Order: sequence, then C-alpha cells, then structure tokens
Amino acid sequence: MMNSVYSINKGINKSIEFKGLKAQYIWYLGAGVILLMILFAGLFILGLPSVISMILIGGLGAFWVVKVYALSRKYGQYGMMKALARRQLPTAVRCRNRDIFMNKGRMDYGKETGRYLPDTGNQ
Repeated sequence: MMNSVYSINKGINKSIEFKGLKAQYIWYLGAGVILLMILFAGLFILGLPSVISMILIGGLGAFWVVKVYALSRKYGQYGMMKALARRQLPTAVRCRNRDIFMNKGRMDYGKETGRYLPDTGNQ
C-alpha cells in the first residue's frame, strides 16, 4: 500500500505581501494609481500638453510609490492602524469628584437625559 503525500499550507494567517508591500499598502498603491489616471484624464481634458501632464503624473507617481513603501517599512501590517488608534486615546482621564465611585453599582442609565442617574428602585 502506498503512502499518501499531503502538502501543508504554511502561509495561513500570514499577511499578503507583494514586492515588499504588506497588507493594506497594496491597496493604497492601487488607489494612488487610479487617482493618478483620473488626474491625467482631467489634465488631458483641460487641454494641458501631454508632455507636461506625463512629467507631472510621473513625479507624483514616484512620490506616491516612495511614500507608500516607506509607510509599509515603517509600520508593517497593523502598525499604522495601531498608531492612529493610539493618537485617539486621551492622555489622562480626570474625575473632579468621587460621586461616580461612591454610587458604583447603584446607577441606572437615564434614557431621556443621556446621563447616569441613581437607581431609585421605582420602575
């Protein structure tokens, strides 16, 4: 009886990588190419000479590629999302009185005011 040979996919849960670009940066580069094509069409419709349009689009495209590769190297797969989320966190939470801690467990959410109100037991 012959033994069966099974190949094992070891790339499960790995981020997609294409020529050094990781994960969402591939989409950013694709979106940049689409926007540059739309910009070129707009410049062509406005009557700007094609040579000037090509130089402008080429320069913007080179800048965009360098910027996206730099972001991919700096942040990796999830780093930019983590950095953006970290910026939204407050540096400190200040509580000027102790009422919120003194009435802990006895609070009811008031629908009409949108504030936390003490639970009186009357429903």
